[in-house]
Amino acid sequence: MVGVTAIVGSKTQYAYETLRDRIVEGRYGPGARLVFDRIARELGVSPVPVREAVRRLQAEGWVVFEPNVGAQVADIDPDAYRHTMETLALLEGHAVAHARLSAAQLDRAAHLNDLMAASLVEFDPLGFTRLNREFHLLLCDGSPNPRLRELIGKEWARLDMSRRTTFSLVPGRARESVAEHAELLRLLRAEAPAEDVERFAREHKLNTLRAVDERSPAPLSVEFPT
Repeated sequence: MVGVTAIVGSKTQYAYETLRDRIVEGRYGPGARLVFDRIARELGVSPVPVREAVRRLQAEGWVVFEPNVGAQVADIDPDAYRHTMETLALLEGHAVAHARLSAAQLDRAAHLNDLMAASLVEFDPLGFTRLNREFHLLLCDGSPNPRLRELIGKEWARLDMSRRTTFSLVPGRARESVAEHAELLRLLRAEAPAEDVERFAREHKLNTLRAVDERSPAPLSVEFPT
């Protein structure tokens, strides 16, 4: 019985990861119906692990259930995106400004930024987003405050849900982001004053929010005191 439970669990995890990736990539867009039987046939599993996977996605906010319709991919919430980006601007600014980063960690961050720069030639928004996430979390993981690191991780999870991939919406922002990453690393290597690093890291995040907001009918003005 234990073996059967483990097999079902692994199939549920497989279904969950596959469906989540398809939502993040945009293959299943907002409002797309998730038909259990059809998905099960595609994945080569029974409908049971698919149903369990969808329940998990619903609990995380990726999926909603509509009467007489069934499971659907949740709409993107622009307000949730703005609120999360504002929160991350504050949290990341403080975390990076006070991070304890080794030369090897800064070199790793520079390498990630180089990969992002190289990806601009044949732009892959999803791939760029993954590298961008790794870059930011690497720098924030240098914070000596475990609660702050935990909060940042949770806000990044919220960001994944609310935006899918920002750089597919504003691809021009990607090149600017790479340049800002390079300047942030320069400040860190030069051991610039913490307040300068915090201000720059915060504005870097808000610049992305502003770029996205410029595409909306009513732009949101976001300013924090320096």
